[in-house]
Amino acid sequence: MKYINLALRWLFFAVIIKPIVKIVIGLRYQNQPILPKGGPAILIANHNSHLDTMVLISLLPLKILHKVQPVAAADYFLKNKFMAWFALNIIGILPIERQGKDKTADPVGQCAAALGMGKILIFFPEGSRGEPEKMTDLKYGVVKLAERCPTVPLYPIYMHGLGKALPKGDALFVPFFCDVVFSEPMTYEANGENFYDNVKVRFAELQDSIKLPKWD
Repeated sequence: MKYINLALRWLFFAVIIKPIVKIVIGLRYQNQPILPKGGPAILIANHNSHLDTMVLISLLPLKILHKVQPVAAADYFLKNKFMAWFALNIIGILPIERQGKDKTADPVGQCAAALGMGKILIFFPEGSRGEPEKMTDLKYGVVKLAERCPTVPLYPIYMHGLGKALPKGDALFVPFFCDVVFSEPMTYEANGENFYDNVKVRFAELQDSIKLPKWD
């Protein structure tokens, strides 16, 4: 069953997601892609849409798809049997209990354990999805994880457009260009106590580098 699910996951991203991202959405790189070739690593990105995860996974080569795990809320994605099966086996999420849901859970420990197995995590430092094309304050979860795994590289990525293609609360997909800008990786080891501020500055620089009209 494990190998069948891996094959289904590969087919889903190769046959459905990658063509949709490339042709229907229209992915445009603002600079040369800077992405991990293997794990452990963490992709950190802004979060405006359910499409964010699909786009980020599509950026990576299919040969390392089995290592990719988006960090996602267990209470949302595991609430019924079909969604749980699809999220775990096709999307490949790492389900974590959000703060306040299960006080015995250790989300940072779960992520660190996955990184210890060479996984590539997709992590949204803002937490939940925000308003289209507007970043909210970063939560400290990313700092705690980086501090736990100080040598693991984090790859900041900023995406513009998906908040209009499928914003929070909408079920209707509207084709809309997605512009992506990449940054050199960061580690807690190299940034130390200034890590949180440096991540905020890096995202601000990425956002400013996209020379497009601001949304109303």
